[in-house]
Amino acid sequence: MSAIDEKGRLAIDIAALRRRLTSDRDMWRSLDEIAGTADFRRFVETEFPAIAERLPARPNRRTLLKLMGASLSLAGLAACSRAESIVPYVRQPEILIPGKPTYYATTLSSDGFGIGAIVESHEGRPTKVEGNPDHPASLGGTDAVMQAAVLMLFDPDRSRTPLKNGEPASYGDFLKDMAGLVSQWTASKGQGGALLIESTTSPTLAAQLNALRTRYPKLKIYRHDPLAAPGSAEASRALFGAALTPVYRFNRTETIVSLDADFLGEGPGRLVYARDFVARRRVRSPSDRMSRLYAVESTPTITGAAADHRLAIKPSEMEAVAARLIAALSGQAGTSRTSIDQTWMTALVDDLKAAGHSALVVPGAHQSAFVHAAAFAANASLGALGNTVEFIEAPDALSVDGDLEAMYEAIGLKAIDTVVVLGANPLYTAPAGLDVQKAFSSVKLLVHHGLYRDETAFLAHWHLPAAHELESWSDIRAYDGSTSMVQPLIRPLYDGKTGHELLAVLGGAFDTDPLLLVRQHWTELDDDAWRKALRDGVIANGAAKPVSVTVPPDLAGLKPAAKAGTGIDIRFVADPWLRDGRFANASWLQELPRPLTKIVWGNAALISPATAERLKVGNGEAINVACDGADIDAPAWIVPGHPDETITLSIGFGRKVGSVALLSGGYDAFQLRRGSQWFATGAAITLRKNSMRVITTQQHQAMEGRAIVRHASLDAFRQNPDFVRTDSPSAPTESLYPAWPYKQEAWAMAIDLSTCIGCMACVSACQAENNIAPVGPDECERGHEMHWLRVDRYYAGPVDAPETFFQPVPCMHCEKAPCEVVCPVNATVHTHDGLNAQVYNRCIGTRYCSQNCPYKVRRFNFLEHQSFDKDEAGPEQAVHNPNVSVRSRGVMEKCTYCVQRISAKRIQAQIENRDLADGEVVTACQQACPTLAITFGDRNKKDAKVVREKSAPQNYALLEELNTRPRTTYLGKICNPNGKLAKPGEATDG
Repeated sequence: MSAIDEKGRLAIDIAALRRRLTSDRDMWRSLDEIAGTADFRRFVETEFPAIAERLPARPNRRTLLKLMGASLSLAGLAACSRAESIVPYVRQPEILIPGKPTYYATTLSSDGFGIGAIVESHEGRPTKVEGNPDHPASLGGTDAVMQAAVLMLFDPDRSRTPLKNGEPASYGDFLKDMAGLVSQWTASKGQGGALLIESTTSPTLAAQLNALRTRYPKLKIYRHDPLAAPGSAEASRALFGAALTPVYRFNRTETIVSLDADFLGEGPGRLVYARDFVARRRVRSPSDRMSRLYAVESTPTITGAAADHRLAIKPSEMEAVAARLIAALSGQAGTSRTSIDQTWMTALVDDLKAAGHSALVVPGAHQSAFVHAAAFAANASLGALGNTVEFIEAPDALSVDGDLEAMYEAIGLKAIDTVVVLGANPLYTAPAGLDVQKAFSSVKLLVHHGLYRDETAFLAHWHLPAAHELESWSDIRAYDGSTSMVQPLIRPLYDGKTGHELLAVLGGAFDTDPLLLVRQHWTELDDDAWRKALRDGVIANGAAKPVSVTVPPDLAGLKPAAKAGTGIDIRFVADPWLRDGRFANASWLQELPRPLTKIVWGNAALISPATAERLKVGNGEAINVACDGADIDAPAWIVPGHPDETITLSIGFGRKVGSVALLSGGYDAFQLRRGSQWFATGAAITLRKNSMRVITTQQHQAMEGRAIVRHASLDAFRQNPDFVRTDSPSAPTESLYPAWPYKQEAWAMAIDLSTCIGCMACVSACQAENNIAPVGPDECERGHEMHWLRVDRYYAGPVDAPETFFQPVPCMHCEKAPCEVVCPVNATVHTHDGLNAQVYNRCIGTRYCSQNCPYKVRRFNFLEHQSFDKDEAGPEQAVHNPNVSVRSRGVMEKCTYCVQRISAKRIQAQIENRDLADGEVVTACQQACPTLAITFGDRNKKDAKVVREKSAPQNYALLEELNTRPRTTYLGKICNPNGKLAKPGEATDG
């Protein structure tokens, strides 16, 4: 979708948009919407844009009859599929009951840190990941990447056999060659050998590395982490003499200042931080209090979207802002010049001082050591140390001989001739300026261990398939130092080996048991404690103890290093789903819209409206970005609220291997990134004469022009708790249709917009639970994505600095459902407990229900996205939830409130001869949400939590003026701006 006209000119007049958006009451989803571009009108006029392009504006009777006949024929053909053979167990396990899932606690890795998970397994087949409520890094929440773990497990592109010089070989042959290497290293004490490992917090792996150092004193160990953020460790070493890690307590805060910290979307503690942050933002009555968040950031994030006050600045200005903040807190006149207004800074500082020990200044992980040191000093001066922030020994501390650049130099000096790579993919993730391919081509032996035959594996002399996390025994530490166990849910599908097994082989142990390797490290745990750790997923009382620290008055000599540049700054970010590219082959993640841009199947170069106006560049137009002797071509994408004279580039795309990864578009930002830098200055942008495809879902399922998101300030809420009714159409009280009787349950949902952070975990969880097929980039571009749940992103206010709002939109399950009365075959029906159900084997694909749905929550299955041929079906079929049907083409599908979960709990309650308890039924979206923004339950129970939520004064129904009487309702968003900076809040709607 592009904003370029046929002659290549910018189709959006930014200056005209600024004049149009004069009120904060203006609610909009994209620049194309308020500009009224042809592309936007095309998406609004028809729910199925690809069909609209092929249809005449007024089709005649013959055309309509042909289309109806085709839909009937296709629906009938789609209902036919060959039966599959069922092979029974030869010996069924005693503890296994067919059809009844089992659940195991394990831990998934996130950038080297652990997040606890509960994995659902059907007959030994993992199908769904949930958060572990007992794990300190999860508390029951998950994110999109965790949900995709089961898809990666059954990925047919995974490496399946050892490869020697690119040819299949046996594991026995690999062991023979490794035996020769062990003999060589034993004789030379490891001379010329090197290991390249990823970032890790595994105690067992650390012990194995220390054992190898002892056995081979001359062996070198390097660590390559393309997502490394060394600023915090450098600051803590300078200030405290040791590498310490801050742990934040957002549930104790009154005022928070973020210095480019996306603590809601990034970092190993993000799920807990999100839960704790919204705990201070949940308002139900006018007497409730709220914390206040100020965000100064160099690229738009979901943390900035949640802020009460947000300022966008160039990355090179952040150190000056930190210096000015320190000076203001100490009462000194700051010498640093920044673009921040003095009134804004004064209000921020006054709020921090008033909060005292309940204040918190959070530095961005990617920021420099000085910004981190300044934040630590600010917290110390406010008395926050020990309350809202504590320091622990770094869980990922590991003694290494350097990074990838140091290894590169050692290879060039002929000091290293043998390299063993564990999990990393340096040929893709290496920074610009390092010719890693040339360096690795010069070594005598290159061994690669990984899940895929990736870029590095193609060059390796030996490639060894790795076991997936769900196939592995291991251990790992969380953000707070807690240690948890990684236990397998299934035997390795392709005889993959864990990193522990490979290190054991290098140590001379050629016949090892991965469980024994981990168990031997934890000798202090007796059998009972070991079983408890496996059952709970975490070792009891394992969190690191806080370390007492004192911040030196002069910040140990740390000074701002960067100066605000006069040119264009580059801000590098990791893609929220693909990270450093390791998840690029997961179709669920490729197709999951990015929270703010809604881009799928690719990336773009993000710029501000003002910069786009100056450069005369529009959405999708190709630009060349050059910096420090390197350059890339990328499509531009205009993002409201983006800092001016700054361009955001995301890493993780541009992969050259993997069937799914190759489908995605985008550029490889590693080609422009040097070292571990997260921002660069002095970039040059040159316009190309062509455009590049950028696929975004931001225009799909539009409900524009209506009171969608309703919001107010805390002060306005206190003055008018019923603000969601102000200037909004009232709901009719009468209906032509009779009321439905509910003698048992009456299911309902409430979604709190104040606590929704737009993280998209709910969308990914819905896809995993309900067997929702990805459709690919071409179908996404046509608006045919199949997600049953979407999270709409809205803006309010001026294009340069708007407010941002998120709204999850599942099926509303209307009492007076418009879809039910138009279905000619009774495929969409009302159930006894109030669900709007879809009977797939009745549906003939007329799509009348979708056209009659004002919420745009129904999805038509245009193509055969799932294979029903047993000879064609690959291992990815194993990820399907057996309790949810796998749909064929030609049927309509939508959110069901996870009816399979309702049925399972109802059956269990009937077996136990009791009523369903409140909160016993948990939908997939509700269970995944890290902020508990979604509440589900039986509204017939007067004491149910969902009833209490719906009784809140800010509760409202979406488009209630249509008299559909939705079962899903919303709590209007409430923010807490500083009255000195903002006008007195008034209730608004969009």
